Amino acid sequence: MKAVNGRLFKRFDSEQIRGEVEDELRFHLELLTEALLQQDLSLEEANYTARKRFGNVEQIRDQCVQISRKNHPAIRALKSFLILVFLVGVLVRVFSPEYHVTHVGDILIAVGVLGRLLVYVRGLNPSSFLSRPETSSPLMLNDNGQASITAYDQRKRTPVERVISNK
Repeated sequence: MKAVNGRLFKRFDSEQIRGEVEDELRFHLELLTEALLQQDLSLEEANYTARKRFGNVEQIRDQCVQISRKNHPAIRALKSFLILVFLVGVLVRVFSPEYHVTHVGDILIAVGVLGRLLVYVRGLNPSSFLSRPETSSPLMLNDNGQASITAYDQRKRTPVERVISNK
């Protein structure tokens, strides 16, 4: 029994998954570095260029770990089971002539939908919804709380001329 549980939940071990992903990413970085070394770059230049081309290694590693968890066979089996529960609930609801049995169908439908929703929500990553501060956005508000009227003045008047003409 321990062997079955160990194999079934082996891929849920986040440290093991993280280690496998890090090994894979390191392998790809080494391949890219070797390819750059063949283009007559120095070792430091090749390492720097490889990391720059590859991107943010930590972010890629975290995304790969999340993908690995979502594609686990146990998760796919759970999703399939919940879909099956929902379909059985619909069939019970539609083909049941008795009023009390239709309640069982309603419960099965609710379990299927809510269970699938729970599995979906558990797979979401809250950090992807957080807004990142962007300093170069043209739509950012001014920090001083005053509106910049000069940006929209088409007649190119100075601020003093604008104040006089508004009186």
